[in-house]
Amino acid sequence: MTISSAPTYDLNSVDLDDVSHAATVHGWLTHPKAKYWDMLDSSVADVEKMIRDSAEATAGTPYGMRLGYHDGHPQFLFELYDPATSELADPASGYVPADGDIGMHLLVAHAEQSLPGFTGAVMLHIMRTAILEVGAARVVVEPDVRNKAVHRLNASVGFRVDGDYPVGNKTAHLSYCTRADFLEVTDNGRSVGPVEVTDLGA
Repeated sequence: MTISSAPTYDLNSVDLDDVSHAATVHGWLTHPKAKYWDMLDSSVADVEKMIRDSAEATAGTPYGMRLGYHDGHPQFLFELYDPATSELADPASGYVPADGDIGMHLLVAHAEQSLPGFTGAVMLHIMRTAILEVGAARVVVEPDVRNKAVHRLNASVGFRVDGDYPVGNKTAHLSYCTRADFLEVTDNGRSVGPVEVTDLGA
């Protein structure tokens, strides 16, 4: 197995707070890079409500939204959610529930100067959080079929594509990553693997 030699970064994440984090997150969600979050026209108040609603709905569970830091500066956010209470609950989504499933959304802030391998490091942090910290048996993602960069990123940590299905107002590239696949592809969570999209049927 070939493992990427991309640089590593010291990252940490905290629960997202509607008061102290909303303005920062609003700047990210209204940037064109975040178009797949469907919040380009949102206000700070809209973002505050989104964060607050998420916190209330996930209180006492392993789910919720988190803000990620690099060198003390906020650089990314992610959401861990229950697929059974999301748009994936619609049978048309193609999602087949399994014990230990956790859904995941990700956004890396736009940057004037990119850091080599940073997005891969962020993905490793999120997957380690979901699988090694929270204890997910399988992580589920449903990115827009047009988001090619995210498809490659997902593949680099072990996601396998199940197919394209209608999820909400988009056609989603429904994909799954089991704990075993994540640990195998990333050398036990240490480094991103080969960036190739792999179908579940392959």
